[in-house]
Amino acid sequence: MAKARKSKTSRTTTETDINVKINLDGKGSYILETEVPFLDHMLALWARHGMFDLDVAAQGDTGIDDHHTVEDIGICLGEAISQALGDKSGIKRYGTAFAPMDEALAMVVVDISGRAFLAFDVPMPAAKVGDFDTELVEEFLRALANHADITLHVRLLQGKNTHHVIEAVFKGLGRAMKEAVTIDDRIEGILSTKGQL
Repeated sequence: MAKARKSKTSRTTTETDINVKINLDGKGSYILETEVPFLDHMLALWARHGMFDLDVAAQGDTGIDDHHTVEDIGICLGEAISQALGDKSGIKRYGTAFAPMDEALAMVVVDISGRAFLAFDVPMPAAKVGDFDTELVEEFLRALANHADITLHVRLLQGKNTHHVIEAVFKGLGRAMKEAVTIDDRIEGILSTKGQL
């Protein structure tokens, strides 16, 4: 029987208190209490389209703004993904998704490479969606990529509605990561000529 690919992480600072649980082989269920409603919505999309079971409980200094909370959730989620992947044996490693949301179309490409890198080319039509600062999408993804040790390319191909743009990004991220973490029985060990990631 394959080992369960689950993990939990936490981070407590003077600014935030974050707890994350993930099951990479889940059914797309989620419990999200982040104090940032728009991020809850995006993480729900990510979990559902990635088929990840996700539980996030977060408290932060949102009275100042959402920056610290959003970034620290990205840090914890990245760490949780890395831990759940273990030695990465047998995973497909790469994942690609084109995700439409009405007029918006995003491309997301993931390489579980062991090398943290984010290429983010997503012009935001508006600075805010409701109370959410849209520049925090890039901050979240950078924290995620850095702490999951993944190479992540995100590009907006078209889009005018900012909510649709961000929704396409998170749906694409879920679908691309689902592919990348999938076990392929034909892969012996690590999918790399180096023998490690």
